[in-house]
Amino acid sequence: LPGQVLELLRGVQRGSEDRKRWLGRLRWALQNEDTQQKFVRLEGSIRTLTGLFTSSLADLQLEAARCLHELSHSSVPTVAEACLPVTSYLLTYLSGHSLEFTELCLYTLGNLVVESEAVRKQLLPQGIIPVLASCIQSPHEAVLEGVGYVLSQLLQAKEAPTEIIPLVLDSLLPQHMLRLVCSGLKAGMGAAVEFAWCLHYIICRHKDNVVLLSLGAVPSLTSLLLDLASQIPQDAPEGLELLVCPVLRCVSNLLAQTGCQGQDGRLLVALFLILQCFLQQHPFLIQECLWLLNNLTADDPFFCSALLSLDLLPALLQLLTCSQMATVLVLTVLCNIAEKGALQCQRLLQQPLLPRLLPLLTLPEPEAVGQCLELLHLLFLHCPEAAADFTRQGGHQALEQHQSIPLLQERAQALLAVVRQPPGA
Repeated sequence: LPGQVLELLRGVQRGSEDRKRWLGRLRWALQNEDTQQKFVRLEGSIRTLTGLFTSSLADLQLEAARCLHELSHSSVPTVAEACLPVTSYLLTYLSGHSLEFTELCLYTLGNLVVESEAVRKQLLPQGIIPVLASCIQSPHEAVLEGVGYVLSQLLQAKEAPTEIIPLVLDSLLPQHMLRLVCSGLKAGMGAAVEFAWCLHYIICRHKDNVVLLSLGAVPSLTSLLLDLASQIPQDAPEGLELLVCPVLRCVSNLLAQTGCQGQDGRLLVALFLILQCFLQQHPFLIQECLWLLNNLTADDPFFCSALLSLDLLPALLQLLTCSQMATVLVLTVLCNIAEKGALQCQRLLQQPLLPRLLPLLTLPEPEAVGQCLELLHLLFLHCPEAAADFTRQGGHQALEQHQSIPLLQERAQALLAVVRQPPGA
């Protein structure tokens, strides 16, 4: 009730010895969203909290910080904007006297940043990026996780590509982020996961990643994937998949943007080890691994040959029916290989591949069927004898059913023309 909220504020404002107890009661009350909104509308409420937050009495300061942290959880922008007067103090206290206090300040900032563009616009000129660049050098895992949380919220903001990412790239943050991600298994998984997502947000929202490339992001993250794959036991450490996912995305997107992969076949083996480990419990990683596999094989004959010579094709084909997206991506990788010529197509057909493709032509997903037709086209182009095999297995009937589907009919008719040709034509 408004009266009760006012009573809490009055209790906090009285200079009595009970002030800490009143702050404790206020903190519990501020866990309610309705109370948060009522509180910030009361005259002098934020001013009072700010005064206690900047007080020289450490116990009152910490309790006021806890109250501000509760307010920062509000999903109502006006509550976040009511906290604007306190942002400069939150930044100042990041070099605070206690770990708990520093942590509270970081997570309060991170929460405020999510809800309000006005808060973000105020924090940038106040120097949040240099302050975070200083905090990221802390030896404390809890502080590093907090820095990662604030930074990941900033990097997801709609104005990040133009206003935030350039500032981050001009700071010392990238080299420290990369260091902490790559030492994740030794230094601390929580911070490594946060910073891996931060790197991902930069890479996918910023097209010119010269800074990260110059810091050796591709070889460093590739080495990390090799380390992770070599250390993955049958029971992977708790939360390891949360680190693997953004690291796969970072490598995949950097390769897609630059095409500068080193020719190291061990990366393919690492990918399949990761797949094998997480296939059952975390199937979402299949898609991430296949995206990277697609980007590795798209324009690179080395990785296509390595996939065949390392005998990884059977493991790849096992993923054909994992999910709709997995089907499309596996077929895309097979197309990348088939494009390289007759020798590669013959290796694919030895699997045998055609009997695996026939059931895919009956799927209700046009994207998967379309990619299957594309693969058949490449196989028939480079190995004409495959068309006769396909016909013997009843493939022409599977093609005929797609003649009336607008998205597929042109390709289906072209393939039917090939399979209907007399032998030796």
